[in-house]
Amino acid sequence: MNVENERSRSVWMDVKRPQFRPLTSDLAIETLVIGSGIAGLSIAYELMRRGHEVAVVDRGKIGGGMTARTSAHLSAEIDDSYHRLIKAHDEDRARRYYQSQKAAIDRIELICRKEDIECAFKRIDLYLFAPDHIGRRDLENEIKAATQVGFAGVGWSDAPVAGKSTGCLRFPNQARFHPIAYLAGLCTALKRKRVKFYSDTAIISVAETAKGAVAECENGHRIKAGKVVAATNSPFVNRLAVHNKQAPYRTYVMTAIIPKGAAPDALIWDTENPYHYVRLFQRDDDDLLVFGGEDHKTATVDDAGERLKRLERWARERFPKLGRVQHSWSGQVYEPVDYVPFIGPSPGHKRVFIVTGDSGEGLTTGVTASMILPDLIDGVKNPWAKVYYPGRKVKTPSPIINHAKDHAGAAKHLIEHLPAPTKTAEAIRRGKGAIIEARGKKHAAYRDKSGALHVMSAACTHVGCTVHWNSFEECWDCPCHGSQFAPEGEALNCPAVEPLKAEEAQMVEKKPARRKSADRERPAHHLAS
Repeated sequence: MNVENERSRSVWMDVKRPQFRPLTSDLAIETLVIGSGIAGLSIAYELMRRGHEVAVVDRGKIGGGMTARTSAHLSAEIDDSYHRLIKAHDEDRARRYYQSQKAAIDRIELICRKEDIECAFKRIDLYLFAPDHIGRRDLENEIKAATQVGFAGVGWSDAPVAGKSTGCLRFPNQARFHPIAYLAGLCTALKRKRVKFYSDTAIISVAETAKGAVAECENGHRIKAGKVVAATNSPFVNRLAVHNKQAPYRTYVMTAIIPKGAAPDALIWDTENPYHYVRLFQRDDDDLLVFGGEDHKTATVDDAGERLKRLERWARERFPKLGRVQHSWSGQVYEPVDYVPFIGPSPGHKRVFIVTGDSGEGLTTGVTASMILPDLIDGVKNPWAKVYYPGRKVKTPSPIINHAKDHAGAAKHLIEHLPAPTKTAEAIRRGKGAIIEARGKKHAAYRDKSGALHVMSAACTHVGCTVHWNSFEECWDCPCHGSQFAPEGEALNCPAVEPLKAEEAQMVEKKPARRKSADRERPAHHLAS
C-alpha cells in the first residue's frame, strides 16, 4: 500500500498500468530505485539507457503514489516565483534552475515521441494573473526576473478568467499531460529493456557497505546494490538531515464538467497565497476543468469539506459555465526552506541518493532528477547538481513557508503530543478515527466498517510526533515530516516506514462501573426492581 490507497480518487487513477509481483527472494542488482512515481521511473529510464542493470521497488503498485494525486501541470515557471528565488540564492543559480525545469519538459516530450507514449502531452501557455494590487507588484517583479533567468517570450496579457484582475503574465510553450498514462508508458518501455519491477515491497532500511548498500525489506528479504536512489516523495534513508529543511503541505484538487470552448486549454495560476491553479482535461463530448488550491500545513486542520467548498466557489466565479463536480482529491507537497528541491547524495552517504522537496513542481522536478542523478552515479559533472545539492546551507529562509514557525510547531507536536484528545472510543463512528487519551498516553483509535475497534500508539514511527486523523482521506497524518498511515496503521508515505504500533483495544474502552459492595450482596430480584 501507498498513498494511492487513500480514500479519494483522482481523475488520473483509472488508467491501466502494467502489473508486477512482490519480491520473493533476496536480490543483487547494480542500481536500486526505491519508489515508482515520476521521479523513480524517470531515473530508472535514464539509468537503463546508460546500460545500468536496474531494479525498481515500491511499497504499493508500480506507477502511482503521489504522482497520481497531482494536477499535472508542466511548467518551467515556478509557484514560488523567480524573483524570490533570485533573492534567496543568486541570479546564476536561478538561471540554472530555470534551465533544468525547461529541460525536464523537453525531455518528457522527447520520451513520449521516442517511446510512442500516448498521454495527451501538449504544449500550451501558462497564465499568471493577479486579483489585487499586491499581486500586480509580484507580476512586475516576476517579468523582470523571468528575463534575467532567460525565460523567453514572457509578456503581459489579458487574464483568461472572469472577474477582477489587475494584471496577467503569459509564459509560452509550457505543457500538460496525463501523468499516469505517461508512467504506464515508461513502465512498458522499461519492461521491454528487462528492468526488474517489484510492487508491494516495502523497504524499511538502507545501510551503506564498503562496496555498495543493502536494503532490508519488510518481508525479510535483502537487496544488495552498488547504488541506491530513494525516490519516495520524502526520504527515509536519513533521520532528519533533510526533513528539517522542508515542510509538508496538503493541497486539494477538483474537477467539474465544462462545455467545449468555455475554458482555454492553458495552465492558469493566480498570485494569491495559497495560490490557485487550473488546467483543462479534454474529453470527446465535453471537458473537465481541473482546479486546485486551499493548501495548508499537513495535519494542522481537518476541514477539507470547507476548503473544497471555497475552492469550488472560487472556480465558479471565474468560470461561469462550470457544471457538475466530478472528482475531489488531495495530495501532499513538500515546501523546501529556500525554494529549491533536494536532489543528490543523501547527507552522510556516498552511494545513496535522494530526490525530495518538490514545492508543487514534483513532475518537472522528478524528471530533472533523472538528468542529474545518473551523472552523479556515473561520476560525471552535471551543470545543475550544485543548485539542488541536499547538503547545501540555507542562506535566506523562505518567508512563504515560515520555516522557523513551522519547525517550532513541529517540535511542539513532538514534545507536547498535541492536539488534546476530544473523543472517547465509544464516540468513534464506523469508518472514523480519533486520538484518545487513556492511561496517561495518546492512542490512535479507528473503528472499521464492521464496527471493530483498532487501537495503535499515536506516535509516528519516524521520530515520535503525534499523528492526526485525516477524515477526508481516512488516514493518519504526521504534522512534523508528513508521514502517512492507513487507518489500521500501515505506513503509506515516507519518511515513516514502519506501521503504527498496535495496542489492545481495551486500553481506550471504558470499563463497566463497579457496583458498591452492598449492592453486590443484594439478591438479584432487588437489583431488578
